[in-house]
Parts: sequence; C-alpha cells; structure tokens
Amino acid sequence: LEEAAFQLQQIFRIDISIALNILGTESMRAGHCRAAFTCFKLAADRGYSKAQFNVGLCYEHGRGTEKDLEKAGFYYCQAASSSHPMAQYRYARYLLQHGPGSCWDRHHQAVALLEQAAGAGITEAQAYLGVFYMRGLQPQEKRGLKYLLQAANSGDAQSRYHVGVCYEQGLGVQQNVAEALRHYRQSAGAGNRQARERLRA
Repeated sequence: LEEAAFQLQQIFRIDISIALNILGTESMRAGHCRAAFTCFKLAADRGYSKAQFNVGLCYEHGRGTEKDLEKAGFYYCQAASSSHPMAQYRYARYLLQHGPGSCWDRHHQAVALLEQAAGAGITEAQAYLGVFYMRGLQPQEKRGLKYLLQAANSGDAQSRYHVGVCYEQGLGVQQNVAEALRHYRQSAGAGNRQARERLRA
C-alpha cells in the first residue's frame, strides 16, 4: 500500500509539473512573460527537465526575470543532467563561453554534452561540432564533416555551405568540385549568402 501511495504521489507531482510548464508556455505565447517565468520556475523546482530548460531560457534572455547567465547555466545543467538534448547543447555553449573551472575540464565536459545532443538529433549541436572539429587546435576533418552532413541533412543551410567548402578544398573527403557546387547550390537555394557568393566566384 505504501508503494502504491508513493507511486501516486510521483504521478501527481509529475502531472502538476507538466501542467505548470504548459501554462507557462501559453503565458509566454500571450506575452505574459512574468507569469510564464513563475510557472516554469515552480515546475522546474519540482525537478521537471522541460521547465528547467525553459527557466534557463528565461534567465539567458531576460524574459519575465532579470537576465542572469549564471542562473541560466545552473538550470540548463539541471535539465541536461536529465538528458534534455537542447539543454545539453545550451549548457555546453555556456560552459565554453562562461563556465567555471579549468579550461580543459570545461572543454571536455562541453564536447561530451554536444556529442550527446548531436546524437539526439539537435541540429545546432551537429553544426557546432562540425565547425568545432574542422577548426580545432587539432582538426579532425572526417569527424567534422560527419556532423556537418548531419546538420545539412536536417536543413541547416550554413552547414550545407561548409560541406561544399570541404568538398572544394578536400577537407575530410576527396576533393570534388562538382560535389562542392552541388552543395553550394543547395545552400544558396535555402538562402545562404556565403554560398551564393562562392558560386559567383
């Protein structure tokens, strides 16, 4: 009986968190940022990862509350530890730009989070890793190209442009101007200015 009561409490707690998060989302859409933040915060403090991510966004952009990157990082970290893919991406970016601790530790943790987010299909993480591996201190061109292709295939025009550069210059793949042109055309067709300029050149 105790076990059943505990399970009911857990379900009730989760349901309230989901409802608060939905209410927060609707309030944000209606332009009631302060009310939205209050709802997100209540759900986040109950351990609901989607709300923790939303609180992180509010703190990062100053919506419904004062802008505070450290608090944003804290809530992204909370959500990331529950395997929220977009929070993993945001927290990784936070670590690379503002995080505490040694540069090596932050870098190592951020890359691991980006890899997880990219594996979960987050296009922004795939694009970031693609460029990161291409331009790092010790470039890993084949790995970079793999992530750029994933992001490009998810519709990211900038990554499609970078894939064209890889084929044009032979980075992580055999040089192939025809293939480079194909990628530049696709990227330009999606509105990428750099790809249009490259095609003219």
